[in-house]
Amino acid sequence: MTVLEATKSKNSSSVARSGRLFVLELSGDRIHSMKPDGSDRKTIVTDCRFPDGIAVDLEAGHIYWTNMGVPNLNDGSIERADLDGGNRKIIIPPGVTYTPKQMHLDEEGKKLYWCDREGMRVMRANLDGSQVETLVETGRGDKDRKDQTRWCVGITVDPNRRHIYWTQKGPDNGDLGRIFRANIDLPKGESPANRSDIEVLFDRLPEPIDLELDVANRVLYWTDRGDPPRGNTVNRAPIDTKAEPEILVTHLMEGIGIALDVPGNRMFVTDFAGSVYSADLDGKNERNFLYAQGNLTGIAYAEI
Repeated sequence: MTVLEATKSKNSSSVARSGRLFVLELSGDRIHSMKPDGSDRKTIVTDCRFPDGIAVDLEAGHIYWTNMGVPNLNDGSIERADLDGGNRKIIIPPGVTYTPKQMHLDEEGKKLYWCDREGMRVMRANLDGSQVETLVETGRGDKDRKDQTRWCVGITVDPNRRHIYWTQKGPDNGDLGRIFRANIDLPKGESPANRSDIEVLFDRLPEPIDLELDVANRVLYWTDRGDPPRGNTVNRAPIDTKAEPEILVTHLMEGIGIALDVPGNRMFVTDFAGSVYSADLDGKNERNFLYAQGNLTGIAYAEI
């Protein structure tokens, strides 16, 4: 990967932070690690199978990522490796999850959460891949699978109030995307397919993808890869009060991944055209510090 400064870049945030970015390159089936300005780039994992979501467990020294696989083969998987890419291991084998997409790691609860697109599920497991559970099921079978409004894509978790948030993106540029919330714990006597505690927080979105939650400030952030003006954007909204989403970043080329560094007042975003952006949490000081790097999907930030 090559660092290329975009001419439209503005001054970056003055807050000094260390740390690493972990970026998934779908087109090259690779995982890259780099400093937050794009320097010191290293390819740490190769030969993935259409990687989409990534999470970092600093305490254990692991990265986790999803492999979508080939949808009609139902061969998605989840892998784990050390932060440098060593000791690679499949923890969720093919056949357990259909097309795993974005993922979230709950450090306190020691759980991995992910969305299963063609499987039409929200799922979780222990960090070693054991005790796989389905928390939400939006459909079942080939007929339901053709309905893209059932496809679950992005996910995040509020460990304090024990909520999960996820996106169902709908058809491409269809303005049928939605963001949902439910309790982590399944209501007594209910199943993942008929649970009564699911809320629709936002609907008629172009095509919402990845989610991140600023737990301290109670603000939800997400990317949208649909048509402008509301699509190809980064958005945010408070989760405890009713408010219209605020568009923070525009002119993405199919925005996919988002990662927050709340103490550093910054976010990092990837798009399918191969760009990596940084910006303040309010969208100011946007900087496109990598571009034309293949098809980029998930991104994670960690203070190492």
